[in-house]
Amino acid sequence: MSPADPSCLFCRIVAGEVPAHVVVDDEHAVAFLDHRPLFAGHTLVVPRDHVPTLPDLPEAELGPYLRVVQRLAAALPDALGAAGTFVAANNTVSQSVPHLHFHVVPRRPKDGLRGFFWPRGRYETDAEMAAVAATLRRALPPTK
Repeated sequence: MSPADPSCLFCRIVAGEVPAHVVVDDEHAVAFLDHRPLFAGHTLVVPRDHVPTLPDLPEAELGPYLRVVQRLAAALPDALGAAGTFVAANNTVSQSVPHLHFHVVPRRPKDGLRGFFWPRGRYETDAEMAAVAATLRRALPPTK
C-alpha cells in the first residue's frame, strides 16, 4: 500500500487531477460514476490510498472502506428506482485499473445482464452524468 501512485488513473481521480463525477469523498474512500456504466448510477468505490487488490487492503481500513460500499448499495435502489444492486470487485484478472475498486450497480428485473457479458453504455451528456451523481449524493444515508 502507498498513499498514491502517480501512474494510477484512480489515484489521479482521488487527487483531483482527473475530473470525475464524485458521489462520496471521505477520509477512507472516493466513489465516482463509472464513465462506461452498465446502467446509469454505476459507481466505483476506491480506497483513498493506492491499494492494488482487496487482499492488499490493510485490515484497519476494511471496515471504513466497505461502509462506503454498503452506503451506496443502500442508496442506489431508492435514488434510481432500482430493485436492488450488484456489488462486485475483480482482483487482478479483469481489473481494468490496478487499484482496488468495487462496482455498485443498480439492478432491475430483466435488465439484460446475463452472466459476465454485460452491455456497456455511455451517458448522453456530461449534464446527465452530473445529475445522476447529484441524485446519488442526496440519497446517501448519513455516516455512522
